[in-house]
Amino acid sequence: MATKQITTTCLIAGGGPAGMMCGFLLARAGVDAIVLEKHKDFLRDFRGDTVHPSTMQVLHELGLLEEFLKRPHQEITHVYAQFGDQRLKVGDMSHLPTKAKFIALMPQWDFLDFLASKAKDFPHHRLMMKTEAKALIVENGVVTGVRAEAPDGPLEIRADLVIGADGRHSGLRDGSGLPVKDLGVPIDVLWTRIAKQGGGGQAVMGRFAAGAIFVMLDRGDYWQSALVIKKGGFDAIKAQGLEAFRKRLVELSGLDSANDIESWDDVKLLTVTVDRMEKWWRPGLLFIGDAAHAMSPIGGIGINLAIQDAVAASNLLAEPLRTKRVADADLEALQKRRFFPTWATQGVQVAIQNNIMTQLLDAKEQPQPPFILKLAQHWTFLQRIPARVVGMGVRPEHVRTKAA
Repeated sequence: MATKQITTTCLIAGGGPAGMMCGFLLARAGVDAIVLEKHKDFLRDFRGDTVHPSTMQVLHELGLLEEFLKRPHQEITHVYAQFGDQRLKVGDMSHLPTKAKFIALMPQWDFLDFLASKAKDFPHHRLMMKTEAKALIVENGVVTGVRAEAPDGPLEIRADLVIGADGRHSGLRDGSGLPVKDLGVPIDVLWTRIAKQGGGGQAVMGRFAAGAIFVMLDRGDYWQSALVIKKGGFDAIKAQGLEAFRKRLVELSGLDSANDIESWDDVKLLTVTVDRMEKWWRPGLLFIGDAAHAMSPIGGIGINLAIQDAVAASNLLAEPLRTKRVADADLEALQKRRFFPTWATQGVQVAIQNNIMTQLLDAKEQPQPPFILKLAQHWTFLQRIPARVVGMGVRPEHVRTKAA
C-alpha cells in the first residue's frame, strides 16, 4: 500500500490532556496543527479524572469554564484524611485566587471530548483518531516529521515541529535517543469502583490504617477507590483471593460490602512510574506532559502539570511556528520554563513516597496523625498551603496568546 504524505506546521503525537490542549491553543493562535490519537475514542477508565483549579483557570481565561462546568461533575473544596476514627481537614481550596475554587471530578474522556469539540471551531486544527505515530523522520540530524499508521494505511506527516505528548510509555521518546532519568517508585495503585450504599463512607483524600493507604472519591452513584500497595505486590494480593480483597476494602471504606467487584477484571493496576527526561528536545522535536515527565498519582497532579506544559508551549512557540522560525533556543526556553515546576513537584512526590508512604505500608499498628495535621485543625490557615500546592501547582501558566 502506498504511503500517503501530508504536511502541517506542528504535529502533536498523543490526544491526552497535554496534546489536546496544545493543539487547541496553537490552532486558536492561527498555527496549523494536527493531533494524532491512536485510539478510536477517549473512553479509557481510571485515567486522571481530577481537573484542578489551575486547569479551570486556563478554561476561564479562554472563556470556556462556564460551559465546561455544565458537564456532569463533582466538586471537592475541602480535602480530608482519616486515621482510625479521627477525620482531619487537610486542605481548604476556598481561598485560592482562581475562578473555580475546587477540584472538579470528571471522567477524563469528557474533558478531552470537550476540548475536541471546541477545537473544531478552528480551521487550523485537525484531529486524526485511530492514527498512531510510529517513528520519527530525521534528516541531517533534524526531526522533520513522523511515520504513522492510519486506518487507511501508512502515513508520512511532515512538520516544522513535532511535539511528543504520547504519554509515559512514549514510543517517540524511546526513538528520540534522549536520556530519561528514573527516580524510582516503591508503590503501585489498585483502582476500582464500589457502588454507593445507604450510609457509610466519606470522601477523603486518604484513609490510613495499619499497613494500608486507601482513597475514596465521590463520583455520584459510586466511589472511585484506590488502594496503595507495595511495588509489585498485586500478585500476592490476588493469591489471597478476591473475597479477602473485598473484605479488606470493606474494612477500610466503612461500607457494608464490596460485592460489586465481581472479578479481578474490575480491578485496574496502575504501575506507578516517576521519571523525567534530562533534555526535552532536539532540533525539530519537543516533549511535554507525561512523555517528558511521568508523575506519581499523589495529589492527582499529573494531568494538570501536563496542561501547564501545553499552555507554556503555546505561549512560547505560537509566534515562531506561525512565522516558520522555530529555533532550538525556543525549545530550550520551554524546558527552562517548565523544568523547575516538574523538579519541585516530583521532589515532593518522591519524598512522600519514600519517607511516609512506605512507613505507613509497613506499619503493624494504627498510625497516628502527624502533629502538623493536628495543628492545622486549630491554625486553619495551614490548610491553605497543601490546597495551593495541589490546586495550583508550582508556577501556574496563563494564556498569553490571542485568538487569530
